[in-house]
Amino acid sequence: MTLRKACLVIPAFALAAWAAVGTLNVQIKEYEVPTPKSRPHDPALAPDGSLWYTGQGANKLGRLDPKTGEFKEYPLKTPSSGPHGLTADKDGNIWFTAISGGYVGKLDPKSGEVTEYRPSDGSEIDPHTPVFDHDGILWFTNQETNHIGRLDPKTGKMTLIQVPTQHAVPYGIVILPNNKPFFCEFGTNHLAMVDPATMTVHEYALPDAGARPRRLALAPDGSIFYTDYARGYLGHFDPKSGKLLKEWASPGGAGSEPYGIAITRDGDVWYSESGMKPNTLIRFDPKSESFSREEIPSGGGVVRNMVATPDGRLYLACSGVNKVAVVEATP
Repeated sequence: MTLRKACLVIPAFALAAWAAVGTLNVQIKEYEVPTPKSRPHDPALAPDGSLWYTGQGANKLGRLDPKTGEFKEYPLKTPSSGPHGLTADKDGNIWFTAISGGYVGKLDPKSGEVTEYRPSDGSEIDPHTPVFDHDGILWFTNQETNHIGRLDPKTGKMTLIQVPTQHAVPYGIVILPNNKPFFCEFGTNHLAMVDPATMTVHEYALPDAGARPRRLALAPDGSIFYTDYARGYLGHFDPKSGKLLKEWASPGGAGSEPYGIAITRDGDVWYSESGMKPNTLIRFDPKSESFSREEIPSGGGVVRNMVATPDGRLYLACSGVNKVAVVEATP
């Protein structure tokens, strides 16, 4: 076990100055996706347990059956769509964001048919990360156009909300237990929440001006953990009080660039350090405030996002090495 001293001094609101780093006992099984240079960007979990991913460089969506290792790919009908994020609805349809094509898409895996949704007024969008709320409404961030989008799948109506801070770069997004979307502003030191009733955005400034929250995950108690990509920190935020609870220096230090993050059913926080070569997979235990670490066998090539399964596994997209991965804890 080694000790790593935090590289920045933050006032008493809650910095853990030292982080214990143990060995992570996991099996990381990686699968080469069928099309070369696909650049698998984001993974998603479907109701049948399959792993889906966006093949950003191949203009395809892909499905992996982790039980058999079998892949199936689905080409998109619009060239250079740049599929980015994706999520499954309760019926198994795969909804994705076409960040280059400027639309939100729905794939029916049974027929292979793709339906595209765009703003009715012709507004420019660059959809980034999608998530369904508890009522089946799809919310999505827009990175450079600086909007939060709302899409009603029943009507196809799309609504856009301008983020108050210019160049905020809306990025990762989750739905809180109260059904409000909560997201990162990667271009600033802000987190933010949308009130669906008023369609207004409330921003929360993090104490350090240099913070750049990129991805986030919802804890079982309704709090938020986020990766501070710029500073090399893991943060814990309470949406109810609007306060930062605590933050910890990531084991890899200031240049570790924490990125994709997920929380398993036991409350453990998992994320990848994309600045480390090879990328690392980190597990953080909030109860003991301890870290464990393992290198990703292929190097990872930047794990931009990950998702937790109900049985405690993780699905990863290893974008730079053309692989997806399944992570399981070992005895």
